[in-house]
Amino acid sequence: MSDLKIAVIVKLEPDFSEGNVSYNADGTLNRAETKSILGPHSAVASSAAFYAKVKYGARIAVTTMGPPIADTALQQAQLLCDADELHLYSDRMFAGADTLATAEVLKTGISKVEGGKMDIVFSGHRASDGETGQTGPQTAWKLGFTFLGNVIDYNVDMQNRVVRARRMISLQGFYDVIEEVEAPLPVFIAIDPSYKASFNTVSQRLAFEKYQKEAKERAQNYKQYLKIFNAQQLGVDPKLVGLPGSPTIVYKVERIPKAKASRKAEVVDGSSRDQIAKVAAKMYEVLGGMVIK
Repeated sequence: MSDLKIAVIVKLEPDFSEGNVSYNADGTLNRAETKSILGPHSAVASSAAFYAKVKYGARIAVTTMGPPIADTALQQAQLLCDADELHLYSDRMFAGADTLATAEVLKTGISKVEGGKMDIVFSGHRASDGETGQTGPQTAWKLGFTFLGNVIDYNVDMQNRVVRARRMISLQGFYDVIEEVEAPLPVFIAIDPSYKASFNTVSQRLAFEKYQKEAKERAQNYKQYLKIFNAQQLGVDPKLVGLPGSPTIVYKVERIPKAKASRKAEVVDGSSRDQIAKVAAKMYEVLGGMVIK
């Protein structure tokens, strides 16, 4: 068995598809009145961790900071990655935390997983309710791990304890450059939203089926794998977490007004020569007015 140890940072986020997001007077999210789900970027990070379980037999711990209902995010993540351990860091002291204060809790919490000796920590690219993309890099900095962002593919050289990764970068106006990097363990990897795992051998596909079945069974009884830590149990410094540890201040939150529809759609019968001719004439009219250099 592999001795590769992995932690995944996930987040319970508002389900914006429902259209009902409520905020408190101080600008913080009112979770009691807002339906929440595992963040989509957290789901990608969980899938990246599952790749390591299938290919290397890694042990996985999923961690999150949030209110008691955040355990549902851990359950959903366990279904995706077959986590061996779930950690919830929950305390009123953590309320109102910005990314830096959140990173402090996550860094401290990860030290409780497998004696804190993680090889890889995964996070999503960003959170849909914050869009800053800061929590991952800040947690990596606090852990002292090499940070690799926008990773679209990775492999681990277990013998030499090295990660080889491919990541998307922007370079001199180009936004689809792929950079290949190598770093010794431990590393922190923020997974790009475009990441998709591929299992190319028979043994990997068999392992995929095995761990996927195990993940379903574990997720049904996820509380058996759940550990909940409050501020005292984590041993965090009260000055570094929650609102006291957050240099970011939410001054005001405003709803984004829904734009009025300005486009009209017309359905064309593809079997009608007359209608197709009208479409072609319209295209010629529009394109004829364009100046192409």
